[in-house]
Amino acid sequence: MIQSFDVQGGPELGFENLPKLRAKLKALKLDGFLIPHDDEYQNEYLPACNERLMWASGYTGSAGSAVVMHDRAAIFVDGRYTLQVRSQVDGDLYEYCSVENNGQTHWLKANVTKSQTIGYDPKLHSPRGLQRLKAAVESAGGTLKAVKTNPIDSAWLDRPAPPAAKVLIQPLRLAGENIEDKTTRIGTIIANANADCALITAPASIAWLLNIRGGDVACTPLPLSTALIHKDGSVDLYINPEKIEPNVRAHLGNKIAIHAEPEIDTGLARLNGKTVIVDPAVSSSWYFENLKSAGAKILQAADPIAIPKACKNDVELEGTAQAHIRDGAAVVKFLHWLDTEAQSGEFDEIAAVQKLEGFRAATGQLKDLSFETISGAGANGAIVHYRVSQATTAKLSKGSLFLVDSGGQYVDGTTDITRTVPIGSPSAEMRHNFTLVLKGHIALARVCFPPGTSGHQLDALARAPLWQEGLDYDHGTGHGVGVFLGVHEGPQRIAKTPNTVALRPGMIVSNEPGFYKAGEYGIRIENLQYVHEVHTADETKRAMLGFKTLTLAPLHKGLIETASLTQAERDYVDSYHSRVWQELSPLVESDVKLWLEEACKPLIISSKIS
Repeated sequence: MIQSFDVQGGPELGFENLPKLRAKLKALKLDGFLIPHDDEYQNEYLPACNERLMWASGYTGSAGSAVVMHDRAAIFVDGRYTLQVRSQVDGDLYEYCSVENNGQTHWLKANVTKSQTIGYDPKLHSPRGLQRLKAAVESAGGTLKAVKTNPIDSAWLDRPAPPAAKVLIQPLRLAGENIEDKTTRIGTIIANANADCALITAPASIAWLLNIRGGDVACTPLPLSTALIHKDGSVDLYINPEKIEPNVRAHLGNKIAIHAEPEIDTGLARLNGKTVIVDPAVSSSWYFENLKSAGAKILQAADPIAIPKACKNDVELEGTAQAHIRDGAAVVKFLHWLDTEAQSGEFDEIAAVQKLEGFRAATGQLKDLSFETISGAGANGAIVHYRVSQATTAKLSKGSLFLVDSGGQYVDGTTDITRTVPIGSPSAEMRHNFTLVLKGHIALARVCFPPGTSGHQLDALARAPLWQEGLDYDHGTGHGVGVFLGVHEGPQRIAKTPNTVALRPGMIVSNEPGFYKAGEYGIRIENLQYVHEVHTADETKRAMLGFKTLTLAPLHKGLIETASLTQAERDYVDSYHSRVWQELSPLVESDVKLWLEEACKPLIISSKIS
């Protein structure tokens, strides 16, 4: 739960470990090896034993990949990690490359020579991604070859043991639906697809289905596992049996058979002649190859649990609402600190993170952070996925903006909130750009839309005020969020990238437009909200959906150009602040309560825009 600020990677790892890897490649008669930042579960956060890219290069970012050959190597990252990769990876060992514009496939075409063999671990690559890599290697005259044992695993002599946290029960009072009903419902979906079973490789889907949680992964309460769910609702769960204590065994019931995780290959081998649903977006090539070898018929389709999991029931929504009230009170105490003590300019980004985590921990109900806090002062706030460390921490200096994106894991809900706060007096430019971001945020929060609308169709609403002035931001506007599960959850999202998944009642999404001026400051406003029915169809009107906001914390009025807002926008801010006051004022005391009262008073239009 305590965020670490000492980056555990660094150039020395590549210097030390690259020769070890190359020695293993030579023994395996491989000319190169592909290293993705993925594990067999497609986790956002990897357990320490699966941080293979970090071991080989020193890079600790959450996205990236590398290719290692005997005489050269390259590491590929996107624009979020350009600075980080150069600080952590030795440029004499690795060529810095971009993932954009098929960077890895172009590199393979240019650097693989005829008759060379490039190895890969089939458990770490999706079929679609592997197809592109294979085409690139073969176009250069080489061969792509699967390995049974990852050479990094055998070269990594002090590799941490796999996590073995005990499985926990998510009780019915928080889940809102029992296992029997869930498995029957998913079994019916499988049967209606004319399939016999579905292979589930996403631990979050299994956790939701079986009303269990765990502690195998940082920031996400997952028990690592794989499952086969059959059309009759029975489940074969492949998991380390030592994680299952008697009370959990009783909770799972007789329809859930427990197997040791390595036995999944035996389970797949028994599916000869069966039609099996497999999601190519989350399941690796290894599963597809084993199912083909077993004689199973593969039906490539989305994880049948994904949509039911995303559409929260009333119990889950009430739980997450309570989590947001609890979390909101902690955030308010932190915002008060930022607006008082932190205005001295003497505190740094790490101190801010520790202060915020302390307020959350004081609730007595915080289980973990939902992700590592993004604490960006001044120019660091302009780095969208900035990760503060001892080496990079900056002071919250007067005349700057401080951006903090954070969240908590509670048994009844997962939170994610971003607020931007001025330290000292903000410039007119800062206030103007904050207001543009706020206008986009309000537009997305207030919109009504017909059933069948996807997040892709709504994304422009949040960008339009920025677009009017030639501005934009290079990240999505909204991601799905789980309930005591992942803070980033699909399949719904709000982004420029086309997405055909319709927004449905009960889906939680973030609303987080932003603006970033490189080298100077960043602005982002983020609330979580869920889809609900605004009104039903009648003789004259169609049914419409909208969003209800979950996140509760004031917006900094010192950054708002009130006169630039329409009356409807001002009404929205005043109404939101009124709700924040009503919900949170009973949970704070003394100076914090007085500060909150002032922070939630109605907006006042000044005579001029400063």
